[in-house]
Amino acid sequence: MANDQDWKQRLSFAYSTNPNFTPDEEPTKAESLQPAKQNLLVTFEHKHRGGKSVTLIKNFVGTHDEMDDLCKKIKTKCGVGGSVKEGEILIQGEIKQKVADLLKAWGYRVKVSG
Repeated sequence: MANDQDWKQRLSFAYSTNPNFTPDEEPTKAESLQPAKQNLLVTFEHKHRGGKSVTLIKNFVGTHDEMDDLCKKIKTKCGVGGSVKEGEILIQGEIKQKVADLLKAWGYRVKVSG
């Protein structure tokens, strides 16, 4: 099974005319920052969401899995739904102050907007 994935990964780079070119074996990982070094922006939005209101968390720096974990923690603490889309954490409802308070308690630097 590893060989099946190996040839697919080799096809994911553009053609190079450099005879000494070798593709990177390890994909680059997103840089993760400690919570105290992150400046998160918590906003509220209801446009372009089919009439649904959401609390957005922007500027998170980390892997997609870390973003999913943070989203899950917030959803559990607030008792609401949510998801991660396009590098932003979406939490259902207008609960930006509650989300901001949770993030501050977990050590993040938070700015509430709107």
